[in-house]
Amino acid sequence: MIPAASPHRWAEQGAGTLVGMTIGPPAAVDTEMMDAALEQARASLDTGGVPVGAVLASGANIIAAGHNERVQRGDPVAHGEIACLRNAGRQPSYRGLTLYTTLSPCQMCTGAILLFQIPRVVVGEAETFQGDLGFLAGQGVEVVVLGDDRCVSVMREFQERYPEVWSEDIGGR
Repeated sequence: MIPAASPHRWAEQGAGTLVGMTIGPPAAVDTEMMDAALEQARASLDTGGVPVGAVLASGANIIAAGHNERVQRGDPVAHGEIACLRNAGRQPSYRGLTLYTTLSPCQMCTGAILLFQIPRVVVGEAETFQGDLGFLAGQGVEVVVLGDDRCVSVMREFQERYPEVWSEDIGGR
């Protein structure tokens, strides 16, 4: 079960970023889809990669999944969300779809979300990397932050095991 995020804790960490965002208990489908995204993140960590997993879904139907492959492929743009979108292939429309990601999206992934007009993004955690969720929400995207301790834990493990890789990625910015 995903623990409910503390709105007070988030407000202290991300003051001013709550407009247009939901923080708190997830819907059942959100829990199920985040479980799938977390499996992807762990698959990346198991091969020495950055543990960010993503799932693109329509309700409870998974369209595609992917994980960060920067290290594995030597590809600087193979972030988890991008890998997931690549695995989804061409879609006539992203209306009604939700992108689940274990970590707050970076600027590049935020750009892809906006480019494809993905209307809803569910974020596992925004503690180890906050991204710019306020910007995403300000562009009309529904953003749900779960505050999932499992997502925080897998990223903290990575940061401790591979600090040099984290530093060369978004952690060094």
